[in-house]
Amino acid sequence: MDYKPLFTRQRTLAKAVSCKGVGVHSGISVDLTIKPAPANHGIKFIRTDLPDSPAISAIFNNVVDTSLATVIGNEGAIVSTIEHLMAGFFGLSIDNAVVEISGYEMPIMDGSAAQFTRMMLEAGITDLASPRTFIVITDELAIEEFGKTVRATPHPNFKLSCAIEFDHPLIQKQTYVFDMCDRAFTEEISRARTFGFYKDVEQLRLYGLAKGATLDTGIAIDKESVMNEDGLRFDDEFVRHKLLDCLGDFSLMGMPILGHIETFKSGHAFNHAFLKELFSRKDCWETMTFGSPAAGDVKASNSLAI
Repeated sequence: MDYKPLFTRQRTLAKAVSCKGVGVHSGISVDLTIKPAPANHGIKFIRTDLPDSPAISAIFNNVVDTSLATVIGNEGAIVSTIEHLMAGFFGLSIDNAVVEISGYEMPIMDGSAAQFTRMMLEAGITDLASPRTFIVITDELAIEEFGKTVRATPHPNFKLSCAIEFDHPLIQKQTYVFDMCDRAFTEEISRARTFGFYKDVEQLRLYGLAKGATLDTGIAIDKESVMNEDGLRFDDEFVRHKLLDCLGDFSLMGMPILGHIETFKSGHAFNHAFLKELFSRKDCWETMTFGSPAAGDVKASNSLAI
């Protein structure tokens, strides 16, 4: 197969950027700073509010909870709701960064990845000298359970097809396809907001959750309509946001992907189950390192250290 990765050198930010926001469940304000990092560093979260500022690598085997969001943890320290920022890293092909956060939950901002993406684009993205190593899907792999499906098949670039189905007149069945070579993440995916049903938000609040959930932090849906005054950003904003969540979850492979991933009615927990299955099935993928565009070398391997 003639593989066509969008970028063949590792990337990081040109300078640090910062913002402040509240956690959607905790309602607690946190400071967030994203800093450049060297090649082969990966994405690491630093809890600046804890003694010794513990670091947590954003990789699938550090996931400790997927019930309401994707949560990573290490030696007692956690960072919750990382999927929107991780989708921003994935969509912009940023391999290395330090994320300093002053609390346990990421700020929800407007419920999308738009502000994170805008911040990073304004900071600038730097190509590093080191080549990128990809997980290359070489054979079909699928998991199916309770009507949910995640499937990976070979593809020369990265492609993600996401389908959802809800018993609600505004949503019903929706499908969206994202192709990495289109470079469409910023305009077509990053602005899609998280959504929730008003009745569910009220129930979460009874358990001390959703304290930061407002009409400014996502889409609220009642029995028949969108409660936000400005309505939707896209007619199919619901599936676009689910695709954004999938990008964030699949970024936890720890390296970029060459392959076509298809999801149907999947969520954080099922995405994580797929990653665990993938790394247990080394007959379905290999790692491949691409040199600089000028050099054009490629090195393949069927092993990967996580």
